[in-house]
Amino acid sequence: MNYLIMCIGNREGGDDAVGPYIADMLKEKSDFVVLDCRTVPENFTGVVKKHSPKNLIIIDAVEMNLKPGEIRIVPKEKIGVMTISTHGIPISVLIGYLEQYVKNIFFIGLQPKTMSGEITDVVKKSADKLVEMIKNKKLDQIETLQ
Repeated sequence: MNYLIMCIGNREGGDDAVGPYIADMLKEKSDFVVLDCRTVPENFTGVVKKHSPKNLIIIDAVEMNLKPGEIRIVPKEKIGVMTISTHGIPISVLIGYLEQYVKNIFFIGLQPKTMSGEITDVVKKSADKLVEMIKNKKLDQIETLQ
């Protein structure tokens, strides 16, 4: 398997719902395994190990001090110092654990506007753009967070 996608977020948490929203959009794409991990991505490590993908894409709302809707690949060294959305264990711990099972891990963050209410239009539009990039395997077009 080439790609497995873990989408993280709270469907009731404003723009934190971007992960589950993307999971819904990507599930139509049959050559990806897409996991809606909600706020407990650690519960899905067994699925990742079972499939042993070459590439793991993790998607979440991330406070990056950017404009709402901005998309970035978040390098591993930046993860520990960032405020990540609402889940049980730090993403850095999750990635550290999964690195022994996956060759390439891409952590993609979308800058939220609000973490309450409904997902905002600006973030939903960016999520739709990201879905197309993933479907067309154009991750190289995503800017890396500096």
